[in-house]
Amino acid sequence: MKTSSARLTGLGTTIFAEMSALALRTGAVNLGQGFPDTDGPAEVVEVAVDALRGGRNQYPPGTGVPELRHAIAAHQKRFYGLDVDPDSEVGVTTGATEAIASAVLGLVDPGDEVIVLEPYYDSYVAVIQMAGGVRRPVTLRAPDFRLPVDELRAAVSPRTTAILLNSPHNPTGTVLRREELAAIAEVAVEHDLVVISDEVYEHLTFDGIPHIPITTLPGMAERTLTISSGGKSFSFTGWKIGWATGPAELVRAMIGAKQFLTYTSGSPLQPAIAHALGADDAYFDEFRAQLQSQRDLLCDGLAAIGFEVYVPEGTYFATTDITPLGFDDGVEFCRSLPERAGVVAIPHQVFYDHVDVGRPLVRWAFCKQPKVIEEALERLSVLTPTGP
Repeated sequence: MKTSSARLTGLGTTIFAEMSALALRTGAVNLGQGFPDTDGPAEVVEVAVDALRGGRNQYPPGTGVPELRHAIAAHQKRFYGLDVDPDSEVGVTTGATEAIASAVLGLVDPGDEVIVLEPYYDSYVAVIQMAGGVRRPVTLRAPDFRLPVDELRAAVSPRTTAILLNSPHNPTGTVLRREELAAIAEVAVEHDLVVISDEVYEHLTFDGIPHIPITTLPGMAERTLTISSGGKSFSFTGWKIGWATGPAELVRAMIGAKQFLTYTSGSPLQPAIAHALGADDAYFDEFRAQLQSQRDLLCDGLAAIGFEVYVPEGTYFATTDITPLGFDDGVEFCRSLPERAGVVAIPHQVFYDHVDVGRPLVRWAFCKQPKVIEEALERLSVLTPTGP
């Protein structure tokens, strides 16, 4: 009896599920999976409750409820000056992960090559493989994780059809600068490539560094599908309300695949996220400032313990090199860390084709309450430059 298809070969269980299960089993502080330990705004929850009680519990439109599509279009205009048609250029999905999967399935044919920035979020590998595409990584390297433009150009071949972009970048925390985005845009225009741009951390950039959607650059609006979600911006990761915006033909391709996955979901949650997107500037400023404070708390603490810390410019995550503490393999380190110190983190190397580049790197989530971060740091203090 056949028990698995070839398209799942090598994928296994996601590292996030493995490490979160390890945290539960050992009682470790979970600085692994990127979800906050506090809920988002109470008023947004109340909108969802009203929708539940108001009978909005059946299938919504496959492209999303009208008020959410309009709110997404208004958000793109408000923050980036983009004119988006809510009826033809917006599609709502079951989280950004489904938007990415649907975009790849809808736009990539077997044998097509897709350029990705390495290290990459693990679902990218899975969906490219499921679509029959071929992954072409371009590696961001420590300590600064900047885009190697020459390597980007060298990665393009006659079979390249798409770039799967991520900025702010998970797991490194890099926020691509305008000149880096311009280089990507130049390559995309020159080779007539589609860009699928994962921007879920768009509101989580620090130290005054701006997020710049690549679709705002010359020649990119007609070839870019921009993906985001309410989970990261409003701390409702379990609601799984995501979306994509872009040219009508690209949105149709994504929805064409998405309709045969979930078709639709989250009926009473969609109007709540529509409400959240209309939050005033103070919400976004305060949320960003709080996360930056938590970033600094974690990074300063990890540095004091002896890790080499690469302070992120955005996202929920900080990266460290574990070699100053006498370790050289991130997977081995992370699997043993709950027993060593009662903390869970995520090894970088599972996000690389070039495994050796990521082997000594570990990702830590700071989207946790300060008291949780402080508890984790206290537990980690048992580590020394030669191990515990």
